[in-house]
Amino acid sequence: MSEQQQVQVDVQIGETVTADIDSALILRAVEAALTAEQQSGPIELSVLITDDSELQQLNRDYRQIDAPTDVLSFAAEEEDAGFIRPPEMPRYLGDIAISYERVLAQAAEYGHSTARELAFLTVHGVLHVLGYDHERDPESATAMRAREEAIMQILELSR
Repeated sequence: MSEQQQVQVDVQIGETVTADIDSALILRAVEAALTAEQQSGPIELSVLITDDSELQQLNRDYRQIDAPTDVLSFAAEEEDAGFIRPPEMPRYLGDIAISYERVLAQAAEYGHSTARELAFLTVHGVLHVLGYDHERDPESATAMRAREEAIMQILELSR
């Protein structure tokens, strides 16, 4: 991480999550993704670790899909927003919500650690707030998957 890279990650743990969440791992995953994507300067991002019920509610409210999901991302920036931020003000990327129930289930399904799955979903969410969209077309999905795996290798958490 370069000296200029100042990342503030507000990790929030939902009331229903009883596991001891590794906030340092989440921060490392965010920083690795931002560094790999050549994002610098003071940056802020929030990450909520919660349960399937809350992710289902968010998915229903914001995507009109009434089902739980593993991660949702809400980008704060729009290219043509017209807002010019003062240089000393951190760039707010947005919010990421992760279902810890999905972290546990997917780690078991894919045969890797919960740490790897939590880091992977964090990286996935960061790439979304930076503009990656795997649902747009197969080429976009392939590009996003390649970036995710490259970042997981940086974190030394590849498969």
